[in-house]
Amino acid sequence: MAETISKAELVDMITESTGLKKKDVKTVVDGAIESITKSLSKGSKIQLTGFGTFEVRQRQERQGVRPGTTEKITIPASKYPAFKAGKALKESVK
Repeated sequence: MAETISKAELVDMITESTGLKKKDVKTVVDGAIESITKSLSKGSKIQLTGFGTFEVRQRQERQGVRPGTTEKITIPASKYPAFKAGKALKESVK
């Protein structure tokens, strides 16, 4: 199983690889996350060439079954954030 890297660990990794101050890297990482979140909430798509695309996708209303019973329920339509990896990222993970 792959390890999970926290935001603090990511900041440390970027600090080490760039030589920038940890405080500055944290500010940039927080700003990037905030900007992506705001853009997605407005329905925008964020495309980072070589990395991937963040977008909002739509789920259609559908029928389901309530857990523990056989009662049929309607699950309402919803929007959700999605990420599609770019070609370079896919190839680096192989």
